[in-house]
Amino acid sequence: MPVSRFENTFAALRQRGEKALVAFVTAGDPLPDRAADVVCAIADAGADIVEIGIPFSDPLADGPTIQASSFRALQAGMTPPKVLDIVREVRSRNATLPLVLMGAYNPIMQYGAEAFAQAAVEAGADGAILTDLTPDAAGEWKRVADAAGFATIFLLAPTSTHGRMALVGKMTTGFIYTMSRAGITGARSDVPDELPHLLSQIRTFSGNTPVCVGFGVSTPEQVHTICRYADGAVVGSVLVDLLHRERENPDLLSVAADFVRSLKNGTRSSEV
Repeated sequence: MPVSRFENTFAALRQRGEKALVAFVTAGDPLPDRAADVVCAIADAGADIVEIGIPFSDPLADGPTIQASSFRALQAGMTPPKVLDIVREVRSRNATLPLVLMGAYNPIMQYGAEAFAQAAVEAGADGAILTDLTPDAAGEWKRVADAAGFATIFLLAPTSTHGRMALVGKMTTGFIYTMSRAGITGARSDVPDELPHLLSQIRTFSGNTPVCVGFGVSTPEQVHTICRYADGAVVGSVLVDLLHRERENPDLLSVAADFVRSLKNGTRSSEV
């Protein structure tokens, strides 16, 4: 069952005394023809889990960086079936990397939820984060995803009630994605002081499901701080920015890999 890639990854990290680095990239931006190369390069550099963004014209919770990236990918012709092609190519080159599809539920509904879950698993994806699908409205999605062996990853925020935390703890497989702050994505310079308290509340309801923190994470120091309390840190906007900025650099993959390597150092307890 594909969920076991998450379990194997987090178990291996615990054995090494590390936390997870979760990296987000938009499918097809900046290099539509080399998207799988980008994913494989950042995985080889230390990303333990990779989220692949499914571009959508009205992305909820995405800040300007990822909105612009999503727009560029759509302009380049990226579609959900092409995203699955990228997954398929990555999986043919990396058998153990957990791959998470991230985006809005609308394109999934248009594809057909059951058909998408099955196609995603067949391509080699492990689960999905659907940012506009709340757990209380996700009964049908949860049913078809579970049937396909596809992890359902839900979001929590500082504003989440205990009732929402309990529901997410019950409905989530893979890992729980916790937003470090309310609002939209984008690189920030700080980690909120209330994060440790938020995570202790979430762990009351999360059981053995790992909890990873994203939204605004952009430096090895922030990764290190988050990983003192969480099971992993999610890095998105700053990596998307870097890939776009270096898009014409022939050494793009090595530049991205160097950056990911520095972020990965933050997940090790003795390094910053």
